[in-house]
Amino acid sequence: MKLFVGLGNPGAEYARNRHNIGFMAVDRMAEDHGFSPWKAKFNGRIAEGRLGSDKVLLLKPDTYMNRSGQSVGEAMRFYKLEPDDVTVLHDELDLAPGKCRAKTGGGHAGHNGLRSIHAHIGDAYHRVRLGIGHPGRKELVAGYVLHDFAKADEDWLDDLLRGISDGAPALAAGDTGKFMNAVSLRTAPPRSGGGAKTAKPASKPAAQAATPEPKTAAPPAAPQDDDRSALQKLVDKFK
Repeated sequence: MKLFVGLGNPGAEYARNRHNIGFMAVDRMAEDHGFSPWKAKFNGRIAEGRLGSDKVLLLKPDTYMNRSGQSVGEAMRFYKLEPDDVTVLHDELDLAPGKCRAKTGGGHAGHNGLRSIHAHIGDAYHRVRLGIGHPGRKELVAGYVLHDFAKADEDWLDDLLRGISDGAPALAAGDTGKFMNAVSLRTAPPRSGGGAKTAKPASKPAAQAATPEPKTAAPPAAPQDDDRSALQKLVDKFK
């Protein structure tokens, strides 16, 4: 069995917070892959189902972010799981909005949910880091993560969550490359077409093409020699 943990805070007032993107990700998996209804257990809410050939338990801790490890530890002990069976999906300040990265092990980088999980099960579990961006200053972080996503974020957020759900069977199978490819196909789909179009040669302007060639004027007729006598010319003048 695999345990996928989405991090967030329980309650309707937190549902659309940036800090709750982990909850949103496992909610999308449950909906798209036909998991059981959510039920209360392990100080959280769980849903059971399959991703590909793997049986998977989805968990959303109800302990609030700072004590997430308590819920994760309970579920692991009940099912006799190892840290390698656990994948945690969480918000990541150090990634741009809409970016996603998968990793195993490492520090918690000050994330209170990860800090709690480290304390309960160690650091050798898998993570899916979901970028939400950074507000720019450390003192703004708490208010930023506990604030709802903006309306302008809806498109990239939906693409990211759909991509994670598309790749969930690969993630359960341990194929992070295939998982990341599925996410990329949603968040950065390839452009259609094979490149720049070849420019057509410029056509002759219609006005120019329709203008007839100018006619060449006929040369004036050459004067003829007058062989009349002077008397004949005088007579002809007075006719």
